[in-house]
Amino acid sequence: MRDMADYLDIEHWSRRDAFEYFRNFDKPYFNVCVRLDVAALKAALPTAGGGGLATACYFIALRLANIHESFRLRLESGRVRVYPEVHGSTTVLRADGESFYFANFDHTLDYATFALRAGAAIQVARTLRKHFDSGFDDQPRIHFTTLPWLHFSSFSHARNWGVEDSIPKIAFGRADRDSAHLWMPMSVEVHHALMDGLHVGRYVQDFETALREPRSWLGIG
Repeated sequence: MRDMADYLDIEHWSRRDAFEYFRNFDKPYFNVCVRLDVAALKAALPTAGGGGLATACYFIALRLANIHESFRLRLESGRVRVYPEVHGSTTVLRADGESFYFANFDHTLDYATFALRAGAAIQVARTLRKHFDSGFDDQPRIHFTTLPWLHFSSFSHARNWGVEDSIPKIAFGRADRDSAHLWMPMSVEVHHALMDGLHVGRYVQDFETALREPRSWLGIG
């Protein structure tokens, strides 16, 4: 793993031309939406040590983000910082059923531990009555959200054009049953200066592989 203060050598980066081309675009982000078969994942959850389908998807998505270096890159004052580890944050519908807040959770290799800690953070966010807090370091995180009401085919996230917002954003939608399949839409939105469709494609392919054999990812013998 790289040191916390490590930065890419952009001059010798194979993507230097793409980085220079896209980093100053007014809208430098691109988004892909795919559907994932989460039937095997859902079937494995009762013996996985807690957590629902969304939590399990966050876990796998975060594990893969830490494996794929492109998801750990962030823009920082014109440079590209490489974080050795990234964590997660998700929107949570509050108990009033109308407003939301954020729950943060740390990357861990053990699903049962992750589900326990993430579940506790989500429960706190559901009842927390406070304004949005931007006081924590958001850069080494992946932004997640789940829309259980929609089986979407396209998606777009809110972005702050005035800052170097280069955090990957991943959304999951409603899972619909189709015979033996349980199809869930997933949106992946990233900064084009930091990665291309090739990198997102590899990430999604690894996600699909994990979903075909989820028991090993969830620590089930």
